[in-house]
Amino acid sequence: MNQWADFVSSMRRLFKLYDHSLESICEEYRLSQVEITIISFLHNNPSKDMASHISELRGLPKGNVSQGVESLIKKGLLTRTPDRQDRRKIHLALQPPSLPIVEKIEVTKKEFLRQMFAGFTEEEIACWHSLNRRLAENITKALAEENIHGR
Repeated sequence: MNQWADFVSSMRRLFKLYDHSLESICEEYRLSQVEITIISFLHNNPSKDMASHISELRGLPKGNVSQGVESLIKKGLLTRTPDRQDRRKIHLALQPPSLPIVEKIEVTKKEFLRQMFAGFTEEEIACWHSLNRRLAENITKALAEENIHGR
């Protein structure tokens, strides 16, 4: 395989491993993968508290996020509040019953990262984080340029 194919394949396996690592939490709390993703996203990104943020930044279809939000609200794990200046904007907030789920997600994430970086030195991990930040910046810039050019 070439380097590009290796990279894409690694990313797919990474997401597959992470999703698999969350399956026990999904089963225990009777939540879907999308619901777990919403909870995790809101916990890790408190300033990005709208469904549109989740959809855009996690690459999930708006309909899936909307269904997940509705389900979490019905389960008492999430609330929504209209924005004070623009009532078309709806802010989402995790509720106290979501705390045990968040804690288990964090434990699972630490174990996932331990597996992912097994055998790496602290310096290598820091280098990976630096390179990953730069890649994210380049991707964000390229996407913005594509939008500016009408795509």
